Amino acid sequence: MTSFVYDNFRNQENLYLDGSAKVLPDGLLQLTNASDHQMAHVFSKKPIQFSSSTPLSFSTHFVCALVPQPGVEGGHGMAFVVSPSMDFSHAESTRYLGIFNVSKNGSPSSDVLAVELDTIWNPDFEDIDNNHVGIDVHSPLSVAIASASYYSDIKKKNESINLLSGKPIQVWVDYEGTMLNVSMAPLEIKKPSLPLLSQGINFSEVFPNRSRVFVGFSAATGTALSYHYVLSWSFSTNRGSLQGLDLSRLPEVPHPRAQHKNLFLSPMVIVLFGFLAIMGLGVLTGMYVFRRCKYAEVTEEWEKEFGAHRFPYESLYKATKGFNEDEFLGKGGFGEVYRGTLLLSREIAVKRMSHDGDQCVKQFISEVVSMRCLKHRNLVPLLGYCRRKHELLLVSEYMPNGSLDEHLFDDQKPVLSWPQRLVIVKGIASALCYLHTGADQVVLHRDIKASNIMLDAEFNGRLGDFGMARFHDHGGYAYPTGAVGTIGYMAPEVIDMVASTGTDVYAFGVFMLEVTCGRRPVEPQLQCEKRLLIKWVCECWKRDSLLDAVDPRLGDEFLQEEVEMVMKLGLLCSNTVPESRPTMEQVVQYLNNSLPLPYVSPYTVGFSSHSSVLIDAASLVASRSWSASSNSSSSGQ
Repeated sequence: MTSFVYDNFRNQENLYLDGSAKVLPDGLLQLTNASDHQMAHVFSKKPIQFSSSTPLSFSTHFVCALVPQPGVEGGHGMAFVVSPSMDFSHAESTRYLGIFNVSKNGSPSSDVLAVELDTIWNPDFEDIDNNHVGIDVHSPLSVAIASASYYSDIKKKNESINLLSGKPIQVWVDYEGTMLNVSMAPLEIKKPSLPLLSQGINFSEVFPNRSRVFVGFSAATGTALSYHYVLSWSFSTNRGSLQGLDLSRLPEVPHPRAQHKNLFLSPMVIVLFGFLAIMGLGVLTGMYVFRRCKYAEVTEEWEKEFGAHRFPYESLYKATKGFNEDEFLGKGGFGEVYRGTLLLSREIAVKRMSHDGDQCVKQFISEVVSMRCLKHRNLVPLLGYCRRKHELLLVSEYMPNGSLDEHLFDDQKPVLSWPQRLVIVKGIASALCYLHTGADQVVLHRDIKASNIMLDAEFNGRLGDFGMARFHDHGGYAYPTGAVGTIGYMAPEVIDMVASTGTDVYAFGVFMLEVTCGRRPVEPQLQCEKRLLIKWVCECWKRDSLLDAVDPRLGDEFLQEEVEMVMKLGLLCSNTVPESRPTMEQVVQYLNNSLPLPYVSPYTVGFSSHSSVLIDAASLVASRSWSASSNSSSSGQ
C-alpha cells in the first residue's frame, strides 16, 4: 500500500519538481508564477504499483488555489496527473496544461490520465466554458466534463465555484473498480455526497503494458497568467486509509496587488475607447445572430412525445465536420447520409433531408415514430433526430459495412459468401416477423429491398429506412394508401393501393432471389426472358436447371439443398396470389428447418403470371404517381 500526506510541502525529499515549480518558505507549493508560457510539474517519487491481477484503486484529497494576475486574463489551469513517467519534456504550455502537445494528442506515447481545472475556453477541445473540470485520457479532449461546482447536501442542488476566485478549493479524486469519481468544494464545506464527475475507466486499457504509475500535478500559463498553488495533499491506494488534511493549518495564499498608475485621459482617448466599445458590441451582436441562425432549429407540438431523442443541430454539425464531403456516405431518394463522430468516439450516420414537400415530412415523422417503439437486433438502431427550418435530420447507429446492394452489385467490394448471405436473409426474416407479429402494433415496412438492408461490423443484416412504414393495431384493418415501394419488389395488389403484411412478404421473396442470384429484380437492358428476375428463375426451374440462376460469383461454394430451398421459398413468397403466400412467421420456420417447405413446382398457380402482372402494376403505379405529383404541383401554384 502507498500512502502519504503533506499538510505543507517544507519536506521535499520525496517530491520531484521541475519547470517553475518551487516550495515557498511557509511550505506553500507554487506551480507557476505570473510569467508567461510557463510549465510546472510536481510528482511523488514513490511509484504506484498495479497489475491485472491486483487492480489499482486510490483516493486523493488536495487543496489548491488559482490566483489570477490583476489586469490580465487568468489561465490556463492545472491538473492532477497519473502517468507512467515523470518526464514531460515533450509537453507544451498554454492550453496543453504542461501535459500534452499538438503532435501527440491521443498517441500511445502520451499515455496519461488527468483531472483538469481549466480556466480557458478552447472550442477545438470541445470545452463547455472557461470554468470547468474535466477528465482527460491521452488527450486534452475531456471524456467527461462539467462546469466547476459542488453538490450542496443542504440545498440539494449544485452550487457553482469560480476557479479563479483565488480562494482555496478542495478536490477529491477516487478510483475503485473501473469508476473514477471527482468531487470539489470550497474550503469550509465537507466532501459532497454526490460527485461532480463519474466516468468508467479501465486502468489496464489506459496504461497498457505498464505496472506502475506516478501521481502529481501539472500547471501552465500562456499569455493568460495565474499563480497556481497546492496548499496540502493526501494520497492513499487504500480508500479507507486516506489521511485527513488539517485545514486549520494551511499556508496562506498570497494575492498580488494591482499596479496603479495615474492616467490622464484626454477627450480624444475617451472618444476612441467609446468608438471601439460600440464596434466591439456590434461585432459580438453580429456573431451571436450568425450563430443563432447557423444552428437554429424548429420545434412543433407533435415532437413533445419524442423530445428525449432530439439532438442539438450544433452537435450534429460538429460531428460531421460541417457535413463535409469527406464524411459523405451516399444519397437516397429523400436525402444524403453522412458519417459523424460524437464525443467519446461514438460513430453515427446522419440522414439529411429537405424540409420541403409533404412526402418528405411524412417519411421523417414515420421514422421518428418507429424510433420510439421498435427494438430488434436486425433493425438499424435509430438514435434520434433534429429539425431545422429547411432540414430534417435522422441519427442512426453507423453501419461500417454499408448497404447490402453495394456488396451484391459493386465489383470493387469483396464477394459475400453463401453462409454470409443466408445469415443476412434469416436476420431480415426475423426482423420482418417481429414487425408483423412482435411489435406493439403491426408494422408494414412497404419498402424492403437490398439498398435498405445495412450490414454491421459482423455482416449481420439490419433493416432500415422506415420512411414508408405504416402502423395499425393487431387484428385491425390497414386502410388503402397511395402505392409506394420500388418497382420489382411491389406486389400486384398495389394496383388497388392496398398494403398488407402480404405485400411485405412478396417484397421479401424478391429480396431472397436477389441475394441468391446476385441480380436486381428488373434489368431492362437484358434480353426479354431474363429481364424479370422472378420470371427468369421460374424458366430455369422449368428446364430443371434451377442452379443456373445462382450468382456465378459464388462458384460451387454453397450447399445445393440450401440454395434451392431459398429460391423456392422466394418464389412462394412472391406468388401473385396473395392468399398463397406464407406468413413471415412461417418463413422464419422454413429458413430454420423447423417446418418443411410445402410442395411447389414451377407450374404452381401464381408462379407463371409474373411477367404480365408486374408490367401492368408498374405501368399503373407510374401513371398514378405522375398524376399525383402533377396535381400537387398545380395546387401549389
